[in-house]
Amino acid sequence: MGDQPVIEAMRYGLRGGKGLRAYLVLEGAALHDVDPARAIWPAAAIEAMHAYSLIHDDLPAMDDDDLRRGQPTVHVTWDDATAILAGDALQSLAFELALDPRGAQSAEARTELGLTLAQAAGARGMVLGQALDIAAETADRALTLDEITRLQNGKTGALIAWSATAGPRMARAKTEALQLYAEALGLAFQIADDILDVEGDEKTAGKRLQKDAGAGKATFVSLLGLAGAKARAAELTDAACDALSPYGKGADGLREAARFVISRQS
Repeated sequence: MGDQPVIEAMRYGLRGGKGLRAYLVLEGAALHDVDPARAIWPAAAIEAMHAYSLIHDDLPAMDDDDLRRGQPTVHVTWDDATAILAGDALQSLAFELALDPRGAQSAEARTELGLTLAQAAGARGMVLGQALDIAAETADRALTLDEITRLQNGKTGALIAWSATAGPRMARAKTEALQLYAEALGLAFQIADDILDVEGDEKTAGKRLQKDAGAGKATFVSLLGLAGAKARAAELTDAACDALSPYGKGADGLREAARFVISRQS
């Protein structure tokens, strides 16, 4: 009979994308001499978790988007129920991959990966950010810069931070430098997204643009201005690169990732 629609929808939701979070896992692991054959498991886990979040975020009850990664969103291609189930299954798959014994070598490291992934994805991380974003749509005032920063540290930054620190967690090493890197990178990523929403091309971006302005939502661009947002993103990129100084030239790939984040067109 072939695959069930939910399996097809999961594959569809994983298709395309930049793979930034998986790249951060692999590069952070390489800095700590973790075998790439092991690092690929948490790298795949974070891509599954991210895909789940996008599928659910696109639903009519959330952001109500009909285009993602240059193709119709999952609920448009199938239906709302299939999209919800595909997202649920991808979230479960993320934990299965993160905890697979072919990944982190020690049980302690696998436990830490699973625990911190749950924290990053849940009501203290990504889901909190999404909830704050939804609440902002019906608030009687625009969010302040501090409030938007808190929102985006959850919605976007939490999974980026998990990705960057997965490598040292696998090696049972310190995570502080990569945590600082990820915090700056995650905020720069969101500011770049806000800039893209104003200046970008929908065909290149692969998603609907200018939705925030149309909805009257406060963004980094609306609060800082276009030039101010670009300057802040550049400052954060420099901060991200500076945080990598303990790793020397070995972290050049992560520095390039930070520069890519603010120059991307999708």
